[in-house]
Amino acid sequence: MIFMLCGTSDARELAQSLTRQGLPLQASVVTPSGAERLEAAGIRTRVGRLDRTAMISLLQAGGYRAVVDGSHPFALEAHANAMEAAAALGLPYFRYERQSLIYNSHPRLLLVHSYEEAAHKAKELKGSVMLTTGGKTLEIFAEELLGDPDIRLTVRLLPCLENLEKCQALGIEQRNIIALQGPFSREMNEALYRQYGTRVMITKESGAEGSVDEKLHAALDMGLYVILIMRPGLSFGDGGTVFDSFDEITAAVKNVLLMTREEG
Repeated sequence: MIFMLCGTSDARELAQSLTRQGLPLQASVVTPSGAERLEAAGIRTRVGRLDRTAMISLLQAGGYRAVVDGSHPFALEAHANAMEAAAALGLPYFRYERQSLIYNSHPRLLLVHSYEEAAHKAKELKGSVMLTTGGKTLEIFAEELLGDPDIRLTVRLLPCLENLEKCQALGIEQRNIIALQGPFSREMNEALYRQYGTRVMITKESGAEGSVDEKLHAALDMGLYVILIMRPGLSFGDGGTVFDSFDEITAAVKNVLLMTREEG
């Protein structure tokens, strides 16, 4: 049995691909909505965050033989917990990561390497700022940008209760909250930028499947500034292998499961 962390749409597709290949797996997601989509595809799923200790206990109790990490490219804590839990039990660890996109230089495309740097850059630019990086790091931007009379901070995030409560706690006004489930078309992005008079859009380099291209190019073509937070570097060392192809990771997982079966 494979234990798989699923945090993106392409991870969900990978889980389905692995099961079609006859590889039984248990998926793990953070939100109930993510579980619903996987279970609708016939994949057994658990819900909730796992720290390193909880993951080790779960892997031991379930008798899992491999860990496949399909969590979001920016989910560094999830990556670390999965790698460490697999290493603690001597299990093979496989990381699936969607390909990075290559962006040509553009005078209004500003590349940064942290949420804090993105917030500082937006503070310098002023105007109507649309934040599309989710709810997890909202406090970084709220602290830097709220209260500045020359900045209107608009946040676009998933319409879950946790996000809305966090916005309220941070003092983000209801009129500045766009609670919608993506993906968004180019036309939808353009309409939202016009509606909120956006001057600066902040996003993450999460890969093609993250719909970054649509909102980024729409913003640049409309004359907006785009602050792009680059994917964080993560050293996998000897703890695992990184794949960006369904076929390659499937072959690798099949091979290691066959080997462990023969050894058993």
